[in-house]
Amino acid sequence: MRVLDTDTCVEILRGNRAVIAQREATLDAIATTWITAAELAFGAAKSLHPERNQNRVIAFLHSLPVIEMNMLAAERFGAIKAQLERSGQLIADADLWIASISLVHGAVLVTGNRRHYERVAGLMLENWIPR
Repeated sequence: MRVLDTDTCVEILRGNRAVIAQREATLDAIATTWITAAELAFGAAKSLHPERNQNRVIAFLHSLPVIEMNMLAAERFGAIKAQLERSGQLIADADLWIASISLVHGAVLVTGNRRHYERVAGLMLENWIPR
């Protein structure tokens, strides 16, 4: 399974052809998380065209599964956050939730934000956003 991080979803919503083509070519199941859904809703709400953008976000989120929180992810979140805090390498809680959910599902996280996520041991990463 591939789990799309918020930045990858934003690129799809913006019409980034390279990212859209990668999504279409991927044979694995593709999903996102409830955190990303919330971040996309926030982005739409604060935009210049909130109603139009919220409708686009809703349509996009209906095109793939949105993975909810569960106890395994909560436990993994706690363990990862404690380890990162001990090492002085904390990242934002939203990113930790996304990483935790990806890990418990054995998924590859598709993100352009490798700098933060590389701190999470065992997390598989892939970047579809051309730079």
